[in-house]
Amino acid sequence: MDSMIAAAARALATGDLLGALKRVALREDAPALALRGIAMAQLGDLSRAKELLKAAAHAFGPREAVARARCIVAEAEIALVSRDLGWQPRALAAARATLQAHGDAMNTAHAGHLEARRLLLLGRLDEASKLLSALDPAPLPPALRAAHDLTLAGIAMRRLHAAAAADALARGRRAALEARIPALAAEVDAAARVLAAPAARMTARGEQRLLQLGEVESLLASDTVVVDACAYAVRVDGAVVALAGRPVLFTLARVLAECWPGDATRHVLVSAAFRGKEADESYRARLRVELGRLRSAIAGMAEINATKDGFVLAPCGDREVAVLAPPGGEGEHGALRALLSDGEAWSSSALSIALGSSPRTVQRALESLAAAGKVHSFGRGPARRWTIPSVPGFPSTLLLPGALPGG
Repeated sequence: MDSMIAAAARALATGDLLGALKRVALREDAPALALRGIAMAQLGDLSRAKELLKAAAHAFGPREAVARARCIVAEAEIALVSRDLGWQPRALAAARATLQAHGDAMNTAHAGHLEARRLLLLGRLDEASKLLSALDPAPLPPALRAAHDLTLAGIAMRRLHAAAAADALARGRRAALEARIPALAAEVDAAARVLAAPAARMTARGEQRLLQLGEVESLLASDTVVVDACAYAVRVDGAVVALAGRPVLFTLARVLAECWPGDATRHVLVSAAFRGKEADESYRARLRVELGRLRSAIAGMAEINATKDGFVLAPCGDREVAVLAPPGGEGEHGALRALLSDGEAWSSSALSIALGSSPRTVQRALESLAAAGKVHSFGRGPARRWTIPSVPGFPSTLLLPGALPGG
């Protein structure tokens, strides 16, 4: 490594991005391209950074496999940050294997964390957890330990494990302080605010209140019959009846649960499920058919009994009934947001089927929500997927400025 490359690397490590670029801006050799790519990433020009890192990977010779692998890992990190999850994961896996074979433990672990974060974004929690469990964070530098714990916290929050998420964030905070990187500490603080914020709104016996993640976890672990409008499901004692693909049944279950312990009138049920103005004989017949289907779906959880004016939900045993909904209320496109709130990555065609709406209607709604910052997408064309940003963002060691001077 020549003196200018070494000086640029030191400047980059301390957060002096312009100083680093001054030393290598006009150079086209592989190390300079790599440093320029990292600097541009930290400055926010991800597109240019990706081009430079790809060029650096090609510029390194066949004997410089480790350097090439590091460039591929950095390129994968930029793709992850920009939510380009169509980037080939096999290239990252191959780079990780190369780094491991050459004894580069730190970058091997970093590549593993990137793979885990990608799996988490795709909702593949078991695979992400398995990958993280194979990584030992103890020998890693503080910044990578913080990234490890933030990913663990994201998995725990998706699984509604509030205590595990809090423990992971506490470890992440200590590691971030040890790393002396302000942006990393800010990432941990942001994740902690997500954990402390209301996670759902509960309606029970006609009253509403906001619940934190730990309270949601306790509610779902209890014997309460929960109609979950965040995931379009009915839950009790760990059993789950998914109704995402049967929106009429879910609407009926929700209305019955919101009216419990009283009954829901036929007019209210018809209006909510079918958008009918009056419960005429045709709508009454259709209502009986759909309620029969709902009875079969939630058999063992609750019964549905007819009353003089409508129908009442009768939970099996001495159970309570509650409805969970997004904390801010559904608002516009509430049904669409409720489906996306399960944390999974949905295609627009799957959402169209679940909602019983036309693909064009769903696409317009998604674009409206994306413009408001309430949903985001990744991928292109038929591979495009939509999610709600409901877990903490991931720290990107490539995109974080260096430690404070003197650290």
